[in-house]
Amino acid sequence: MPIHYKCRHCETEIGQLPLDSIDEQFLQKNNITPEEQELYIVHGVEGDYTVQCICEDCQSSLQKFPNYYALKKWIQ
Repeated sequence: MPIHYKCRHCETEIGQLPLDSIDEQFLQKNNITPEEQELYIVHGVEGDYTVQCICEDCQSSLQKFPNYYALKKWIQ
């Protein structure tokens, strides 16, 4: 199953990696700390993984309106 990259704000799928799992080599290569792994990587019930990141559109909005950073979910 591929690893999905999804925007944590608007939930748009950004892309996929054709990997079967997230292993230590993947985490080290991408400099992902255990804290970041807990916050941003979701293990699905079917064994799939989703990495929650941010898309270019949401990043642009956050740069224009920095007060959105204080909100947990700013897109309804």
